[in-house]
Parts: sequence; C-alpha cells; structure tokens
Amino acid sequence: MNVLIVRLGALGDIVHAVPAAAALRRAFPEARIDWLVEAKHRAIVDLVTAIDRTIVVERSTPGGWLKAVRELRATRYDLAIDLQGLLKSAVLARASGAAHVVGFSIWHLREKTARPFYSDAHDIESGHVIAKNLQLLEAVDVHDAEIAFPIAQTPSAALDAVRASIGDARFALVNPGAAWPNKRWPPERFGEVAAFLRDACGLTPVVLWGPGEEDLARAVVRAAGAAAVLAPPTSVADVLTLARAAALVVSGDTGPLHLAMAVGAPTVSLFGPTDPARNGPFSPADIAVSRHDACRCQYERSCHETVWCLAGIATAEVCAAIQQRLATGDPRG
Repeated sequence: MNVLIVRLGALGDIVHAVPAAAALRRAFPEARIDWLVEAKHRAIVDLVTAIDRTIVVERSTPGGWLKAVRELRATRYDLAIDLQGLLKSAVLARASGAAHVVGFSIWHLREKTARPFYSDAHDIESGHVIAKNLQLLEAVDVHDAEIAFPIAQTPSAALDAVRASIGDARFALVNPGAAWPNKRWPPERFGEVAAFLRDACGLTPVVLWGPGEEDLARAVVRAAGAAAVLAPPTSVADVLTLARAAALVVSGDTGPLHLAMAVGAPTVSLFGPTDPARNGPFSPADIAVSRHDACRCQYERSCHETVWCLAGIATAEVCAAIQQRLATGDPRG
C-alpha cells in the first residue's frame, strides 16, 4: 500500500499533522508513506520517523508544481490524504494519481474550491487541529486518537553552544518572534519575564530567534538586563533539541512553540488572534494565556484596531502562569 500525505506548510501546522502520520504508520506498518511539503518546511518532515520519503515542492510556481507532480506520479499511490484543505493542496493530491483522495468536508475547508478534487470528503467535529487530522483518517477506517510525535533526535551544535555559555544551569527558552506581527508580544515585556525566570524561578533564560528576528531577540536580552542570554543561530533540529533540554518554553503562537510541545517540553504560551482551543497546547498541564475572545482581528496577520488584544496581557499574568506551570512539574522527569 502506498500512501501520500499532503501538508505543505506552515511549520506549526506540519507539527500538528505528525500524529496523523504516526497513526497511519500504526495502522499500516508495511505501507510506504510519503509526505509532500514545501521546500522551506522539509526540515521537520525529514525528522518524522513514521515517514518513508519527503517529496518537496521546490517552488510555488506552475513549474515547481509540475516537477513535484512528475515525482509523485512515479509512485502509484493507493491513497492521498490532504491535511491542508487549500485549493493547491487538493489539486496536488489529485494530481498525484492516487486512486483514493481524502479531504475535509466543505464545512471544514479553508478554501471551499478544494472539495471537487476529493473522492471522499469526510466530516469531522470541531476542536484542536490535531484531533481534526486524526478524525480525517476515519475515512480510511483508521480510528486512532493517540497523539504521538515520532521525531528523530539529533546532535545539536546550538545546545553545545548554550551549555558552553551557561554550564549545567537549568534554562528556559524564551521565543519572542512570530511570522505574524499580530502575534508578537512586546519585547520589553518578554524581557521582564526573562528577568523573572532568573530571579524568581532560578532558570537561565535563553532567547531564541529565527530568520530576521535577531534584533528582536537582542531587544529582549537588553530589556532583561543581565538575566538572559542570546541563543546561537538554530535550525529546526536545534530547536527540538534545545526544547528537549529546557525546563520551560515561553512563546507566542508560532512554530518553535509547537516544536516544543511535540517533544513534551513544559510551555506557557500567549495567544491573541488565534484560538488556543484549536491551535494551542494539548497537554492539560500546559498553560495558554489568551485574549482570543477579545480579539477583533482573529486569524489576521496584523491588528487594525485601536486597542491590540495582546497589549492586554500583563507581565504579571504571564509570570503567574509560569509559576503555576513549574509547580505542576515536568512529565519527562
């Protein structure tokens, strides 16, 4: 049996699709399971041990799609599952030549025009996106609600650099960046939280940054005084390794947060335009500080209101959540 998963991006959404890949592997241990993904996100799919092969859309152009389709057509897929629900993902799933193409029902599609490309559109219940992805597998008689993240562990030069800087001290990752401006809590408040982590919690704050975010991270370090250290440049694999070693991760709703959750790191997260019930922590112990109900720009990249929802989250509220989460303990031991 040959199975194709289509989830092109983004990083957090790909992480949320990993439990579905794990469930397919448990259901069909002898199957070949491939994953179609955009080039900029292949790093995380390459680490998913339930997957046999990563197939990459090198460019989001007709030429890039055609090249990917040619590679897909070289394998005779019995099943293609579109976990994205966009027109382009549905077209690629159908163009793979799979005998059976499964997607969400029209009520759960991000783009309704995707529906005609499915041979089976499966209805699901509302809830966390991980649960939705697992429910979609019921269309192929896979009834498995287990949330598992089979992600490979790799050596990390970034963790080595952090250890060289802080020794064996327990540390917390602080991630101030996000692709959407609407998700970025002010750096000065992250700096205050970093100082609290050191002074009240005995943790060394390590401030993460991604492409184009180094100045933001440095602003957090400055706001923290001497409390925080700047992380070295990190890959997806580095973030996973750092999160595995961290005592806590504090972040907005962005890729590194979901990577941390996938490896079981304790988290405190900040949500505004997105709904933590849909995109947030799935561990009952983790805490999301949310203003989603008050947000008037839900699921929009930028705020267009006079009062920004995340501005209503005070430093004291996040610090209280950190104390509560640390008191619960770390299930990893």
